[in-house]
Amino acid sequence: MLQRSAGGFGYLVLQAMIARAGGAVVNPLAARAPHFAASAKRVVFLFMKGGPSHVDTFDPKPLLQRDDGKPYPFKQPRVQFAETGKLLKSPWSFREHGRSGLPVSELFPHVARHVDELCIVRSVHGTNPAHGGAVLKLHTGSDTQVRPSMGSWVLYGLGSENGNLPGFITICPTLAHGGVNNWGAAFLPAHCQGTPIGNASVPADKAVVRHMGGDSMSRAVQRRQLDFLAGMNRGHLEITGPDLALEGRINSFELAYRMQGAMPEAQDVESESEATKRLYGMDHEVTRNFGRQCLMARRFLERGVRFVQVTHSDGEVQWDQHGGLFKGHTKNAAEVDRPIAGFLEDLKARGLLEDTLVLWGGEFGRTPTAQGSDGRDHNPHGFTMWMAGGGVKQGMAFGATDDYGYFAQEDKVHVHDLHATILHLLGLNHEQLTHRYAGRDFRLTDVAGHVVREIIA
Repeated sequence: MLQRSAGGFGYLVLQAMIARAGGAVVNPLAARAPHFAASAKRVVFLFMKGGPSHVDTFDPKPLLQRDDGKPYPFKQPRVQFAETGKLLKSPWSFREHGRSGLPVSELFPHVARHVDELCIVRSVHGTNPAHGGAVLKLHTGSDTQVRPSMGSWVLYGLGSENGNLPGFITICPTLAHGGVNNWGAAFLPAHCQGTPIGNASVPADKAVVRHMGGDSMSRAVQRRQLDFLAGMNRGHLEITGPDLALEGRINSFELAYRMQGAMPEAQDVESESEATKRLYGMDHEVTRNFGRQCLMARRFLERGVRFVQVTHSDGEVQWDQHGGLFKGHTKNAAEVDRPIAGFLEDLKARGLLEDTLVLWGGEFGRTPTAQGSDGRDHNPHGFTMWMAGGGVKQGMAFGATDDYGYFAQEDKVHVHDLHATILHLLGLNHEQLTHRYAGRDFRLTDVAGHVVREIIA
């Protein structure tokens, strides 16, 4: 009796979602206005899986060089991932670059040429020293619960600028340490879910959305099938009442139908000029894979995809150098340095960098103390991420770790603060972007987070 008496509400829900106009379906991903004027329209997150060492990349520590081999002179964290020994200097030198004179490690000579575009935040900190918890914290704001991912919240707040492509795409994501939760929608509507293209174990040239074409059935027949299914589902909802899972499935069918016309062209990296492919490093074996991922990201961004994530994770070495720091970081930086520099240059040349927020970093940094003879352990207590474009100040470093790089010390930026700032740049108030679930209002920043206004242009 309760199901049938509530069935009318389910019918109204579906009627609001399905508006017949020649068989068309209202797109739940339609763009929505921000809370206030935004400086960024879209986000790309260059995720370095495993935790790059900040003291070897963008946070030089002269005292660490001087005191190599000595004991760390301050109290270490009470909870550590593993035991470490004495101070370990960086194997790489730093040099000042650009008009800003910001120092960058010799690991990143190509990115260093764009240092005047960067806002380097050297005081990021989290709470979890393990990969799983730290990756989830960075992506969802929680290291203990299943929560919507950052990209899902952005899509929930702003919708997409292209109704024929997913609004949130993750390219070659890692399936470990959180896996699908890192791009999942959790209790947000299903259409906010990220769409993975490939995974970390798949070469980028094989990372495509499949089944986008075929002659087995015409588009007209597909349209009739979808309309028939919609009618059946409408009748089902009249009986059961609202069903978010079913509504999400209907939306996914409709998006898949529309993607057939847009996705093949968006995925066609080979249509780019040879000069563009060289810019991204696709002419060299070392940089080809990540370069293709970055070029794919640019193509999605310029076609209105709201949030794109590009993951560097080879499934083996990653950036997690508990040993073999020199070999591992040299390999990883060589694979991403030129593609990232080309990506920044291309975005700027196309006028996209101004309103695209680029975020670079991993789930944590590394300790200044040695693990074994030539490694560093996990360090969530102080690490570096950088941003570019999208309304952040250019050519600046914000915040600082201590003299050896163990703890965020000056102008500390918690992961919640980072999320609040990203949403602010997109015109979203992180305290107002909420979703009611299980009796309470949830948000990306939970009950914390402050906008870091000092880095906003």
